[in-house]
Amino acid sequence: MTTSGCAVVIPTLDEAGRIAATVAAAHGLGDEVVVVDGGSVDDTVALARAAGARVIAANRGRARQMNAGARATRAPVLVFLHADCRPPAGSCELIAAAIEGGAAWGRFDVALAPSTPVLAVVAIAMNLRSHWTGIVTGDQALFARRAAFDAVGGFPEIALMEDIALSQRLRARFGRPIRIRAAVTADSRRWHRHGVWRTIAAMWWLRLRYWAGADPDRLHDRYYDQRSRDRRS
Repeated sequence: MTTSGCAVVIPTLDEAGRIAATVAAAHGLGDEVVVVDGGSVDDTVALARAAGARVIAANRGRARQMNAGARATRAPVLVFLHADCRPPAGSCELIAAAIEGGAAWGRFDVALAPSTPVLAVVAIAMNLRSHWTGIVTGDQALFARRAAFDAVGGFPEIALMEDIALSQRLRARFGRPIRIRAAVTADSRRWHRHGVWRTIAAMWWLRLRYWAGADPDRLHDRYYDQRSRDRRS
């Protein structure tokens, strides 16, 4: 599988500060790099195009944006990359080896940068949690054969936890994801801004509420309302 075997889908909303670097890194994953913008009011769209991405618009919402990006591409393998993440060197070859070895879907490990000793431990814990549960979160550059992605209906178009919901669908249908131990580097700005333990508590509270059946729309509103208050304080 060459780079043309992968299509990289990057959902964005006001990511002007990092989108050019992400697109540049994404070209090492596939020849199709599609940025799906949810209505940015900064220079995200212009910068993404200048960096060589194809940009399309979609209704705001990460799941809707990623599904729109998948529909806009033709490659047999889809890679979903957040705008604040950078794939490791040799990513395309690592995905190719996984797919050619029979994997239907998979993910990378994650590292947080800028890091601290505590965040290094957090990253290890995130990777172990994913390994044990077979659940992939957005920072881990989930990839899947298009046929597998389409077979489970893509991302459920919910306001939050779309990555967990897709993982549950793929795991039920195709088994556990393959783990690539090379690490995607994810921006740790939210950890530094909100504090490590508070961020961990918020993430697990959201997951537990989701697993208990809470409405993802209400979880989304409460989460982002709190983040807005934190930024103003």
